[in-house]
Amino acid sequence: MSHIISGRNPVIEALQAGRPINKIFLVSGPKSGMDIKIVQLARERGIPIREVDRKKLQELAGHDHFQNVVAVLMELGYSSEEALFERATQRHEPPLIAVLDEIQDPHNLGAIIRSAEAFGFHGVVIPKDRSVGLTDTVAKTSAGAVAHLPIVRVTNLARWLESVKRQHIWVAGADQQAELSLFQADLNRALAVVIGSEGKGMRRLVRERCDFLIRIPMVGQINSLNASVAAALIFCEARKQRGAHR
Repeated sequence: MSHIISGRNPVIEALQAGRPINKIFLVSGPKSGMDIKIVQLARERGIPIREVDRKKLQELAGHDHFQNVVAVLMELGYSSEEALFERATQRHEPPLIAVLDEIQDPHNLGAIIRSAEAFGFHGVVIPKDRSVGLTDTVAKTSAGAVAHLPIVRVTNLARWLESVKRQHIWVAGADQQAELSLFQADLNRALAVVIGSEGKGMRRLVRERCDFLIRIPMVGQINSLNASVAAALIFCEARKQRGAHR
């Protein structure tokens, strides 16, 4: 099944990450600096490039925000569970995994993946059901991070958490009703961080698998944050406690 990536940054990231791109389509006519970079990267990898009119490119992308370029892949980019741990081993770090429980907004998923990659997480785990997958919107919102980070889909998220706990990985769940503050929690360990859905938070069975729950301390009148914003804050604190890697 073909998968489409549109937009200059996502396509460049996919090319640089070595994702299996079959063909790239560009709008005919003058090229911007980023378009020229895409052409150069594609030629280096021997990827065919076709120039077409805007109408054809819009049909391929399925929307009109494609920024003059569309790449066609032959896979959706999901990784195996082993890829998460291989990445941690390569970096000589204890595993640090983002676990997303029924995130259904593609913009939120893309933003969370972007934050996970930016703060050095080793992968993202999502459930197969009742969760958005790796769509074009997710890829674009992630600014190409989907090309750099293993994304794993599992059938039963609660059961998967049980399995990683047997591998001595702690599970922390984000919950604004928790007593433990994010800044008091020990996140410098082998860790899976669970972010719940936009409206309901974590499901009961997933919450029960958590070793501890953490909340983000806030002093304003609004006592909740968008899922992707909350995730970014928690991911940043986890990276801070491990020490900057750059």
